[in-house]
Amino acid sequence: GKTTIFNALTRSDAATAAFSSGRSEIHTAVVDVPDPRVEILSRMFNPRKTTRAKIQFNDISGVAKGQAQGGFDTQVLNAMSKCDALLEVVRAFESEQVTHADGSVDPARDLGALRLELIIADLAIVERRIERLEGGIKKARASEKAVLEHELVLMQQFARALESERLLGDLDISAEDELLIRGFQFLTLKPSMVVVNLGEDDNPAMDLSWAGSHKHNTALALRGSLEMEIAQLPEDEVAMFLESYQIAEPSLNLMVRESYNLLGLMSFFTVGEDEVRAWTVRRGATAVEAAGAIHTDLARGFIRAEVLSYDDMIACGTIAEARKQGKLRLEGRDYIVQDGDILNIRFAL
Repeated sequence: GKTTIFNALTRSDAATAAFSSGRSEIHTAVVDVPDPRVEILSRMFNPRKTTRAKIQFNDISGVAKGQAQGGFDTQVLNAMSKCDALLEVVRAFESEQVTHADGSVDPARDLGALRLELIIADLAIVERRIERLEGGIKKARASEKAVLEHELVLMQQFARALESERLLGDLDISAEDELLIRGFQFLTLKPSMVVVNLGEDDNPAMDLSWAGSHKHNTALALRGSLEMEIAQLPEDEVAMFLESYQIAEPSLNLMVRESYNLLGLMSFFTVGEDEVRAWTVRRGATAVEAAGAIHTDLARGFIRAEVLSYDDMIACGTIAEARKQGKLRLEGRDYIVQDGDILNIRFAL
């Protein structure tokens, strides 16, 4: 159901099949991050253009049991390595038309098998690196030896964890060491979301503690075929369909928002008659970093940021009223931007 969910998410029509074709097929789509605040601000300012935050999803060929032992296909491995997070889809629906490769439906078993393949792939990288480090230390100059020895100890720690079938993301790794190993793009170090794909009659409100028990990991359940059906409906029929199934909103909206949060991202807004726009920055970003997200010139010439919280904007109704009530404030370059802040950057060229 992986490609079914991708089709629903992106309103695409990539071909679906009962089993992986064995070919390296990667489909990519960029989708809007559902955010009702954008719609509300757009109605308030009636701009000529409304721009929402975006997130990219890549539908990568399914991972088969034992695949990593022979080495992942290079294209598939590169595609996974370049992603900032992994969305792990496991089947929980019964179907006589779509038989399971293992003869029975067991999402917990399948998730364990999938993670084992990722562990094996990471272990192969670690073992090769250990071999190179051991050879490099013997030839290294004294000034280089300490750095290589530190990395060797770290890689040996990774090897022990992976051999014990632990995810690298569950280890305590210092910020300095994270920078040191960033280039390896370890799969089990990436944040991950487990998506449990249910049948149309199944209840998404289920216990997922078995799927989301790791650090930097979350889980949700959705009905993939139903979500694809919703995505293919004309806009004016969606509300009626959701009501008939007693669904508040498509589960895919939640999945996209959770993916955004999983990546440590948030949105701030710029507003006006020309455009209402959601901009993406990492959580904890400063005002000058937010200015740089808009344009590098704004960061270089940054003077101050006019800041208004989304809640104050809604309460006041207009920028003029917010200024009158003292809700609009000036902040310096080190101000930590909050999710939903409305910014106007003062700068000098």
